[in-house]
Amino acid sequence: EVDFWIIPIIQGFVQIEELVVNYNESSDDDKSSPETPPQESTCVDDVHPTFLVALISRRSRHRAGMRYKRRGVDKNGNVANYVETEQLIHVHNHTLSFIQTRGSVPVFWSQVGYRYNPRPRLDKSENETVSCFRAHFEEQLKNYKKQVIINLVDQTGREKIIGDAYLKQVLLYNNANLTYVSFDFHEHW
Repeated sequence: EVDFWIIPIIQGFVQIEELVVNYNESSDDDKSSPETPPQESTCVDDVHPTFLVALISRRSRHRAGMRYKRRGVDKNGNVANYVETEQLIHVHNHTLSFIQTRGSVPVFWSQVGYRYNPRPRLDKSENETVSCFRAHFEEQLKNYKKQVIINLVDQTGREKIIGDAYLKQVLLYNNANLTYVSFDFHEHW
């Protein structure tokens, strides 16, 4: 009986913009030049199609928290600071969607202390992590069917322990619908 008083909300971001794409190869200066002959009028949608672009990000209510305070996975497979971002493009009565998710590495780990970059540590063993890792990706695959995992953890230095634990769990899970890519952006800085 109290449902009437409950307002569903999301913690996230929504922006919708209408864009017009000009495929004409001439520069903006050429278009406004007095020497440019007038062009025959055509349907605006044929020459300059209108795109409706939307960006929607939704942050999970499970394991939300401050950076360095909330890390890893919980016993139900929820990862810290999980966000789903959907990009939508609508043009000529067609809608395209691309969804990407992000979240903490789904193993039991933490960072203790208030320093800028505290050293990460594993909090549970590989065997204790398997079922929670599996629960996380079974939910992901139920929702999205296939996933490409892009691991952004530093592959050397202090974060290596987390990256190694992540890769080990992916190998143990051994699911054909997961593709694992390690990308150390520190090397490409």
